[in-house]
Amino acid sequence: MYEERPALLDGAVLWTRTAGPATDAVRPVLPDGCMDLIWADGHLLVAGPDTRAYVPGEFAARYAGIRFAPGDAPGFFGVPAHELRDRRVALGALWGETEARRLGERITGAPDPAAALDELVRLRAAGAPAPDPLLRAVVARLAAGRAVAETADAVGIGARQLHRRSLDAFGYGPKTLARVLRLQRALALVLAGVPYAEAAVRAGCVDQAHLARETRALAGMTLGAYVASVESVVESVDSVESANSETPEPSGSRTTA
Repeated sequence: MYEERPALLDGAVLWTRTAGPATDAVRPVLPDGCMDLIWADGHLLVAGPDTRAYVPGEFAARYAGIRFAPGDAPGFFGVPAHELRDRRVALGALWGETEARRLGERITGAPDPAAALDELVRLRAAGAPAPDPLLRAVVARLAAGRAVAETADAVGIGARQLHRRSLDAFGYGPKTLARVLRLQRALALVLAGVPYAEAAVRAGCVDQAHLARETRALAGMTLGAYVASVESVVESVDSVESANSETPEPSGSRTTA
């Protein structure tokens, strides 16, 4: 089961996932311009920014993660985002094994590991460099569908400088970030029931064929396959919740989608 809510850190999201009957119905994680700090059964790891869909391999019984807003994580981890592009690495590789083990044990021993992770990130972020407002303006403009050149002009820096700063902050250049955010807009519309062609144009694609190509390139599947993968997860969760509602007395912790 998967659920998320706003984290204590501004702009971040706290998410949890626990193993259950719906575990097998897992869809690929699509690029979103973000980086995550993940606690997985006692181990801490960092998910770098993706340029393609990530298909989870080995599964832990319990996960808790903090998804940082685009551009916010490099200052927290102390490493440029492009060094972690398309990678999952142990936190110990960045902060040292002793420190990572200490933090992992603290979170694991807490009554609520997700809440402990949330508080840990909030406290550590207080001592890290503050998010760059210029980069947040870049994300906001690209997320709204503005062109890269127009965005560079709006924030007052040249194209080369924007590209260099984007590599450090997001893991890739502004054009790739714009594509990722555009696909996210389009898929959100599609999942809301908007027809493919209309969703493509509203998101900023030339046409449906353009959206189809971008979905294959970034998500590794067709539009139809992605929608089906989402529906399979929803159906699995709904069936579990229906079964739970028919159980006279719940056993164990309550889980929600």
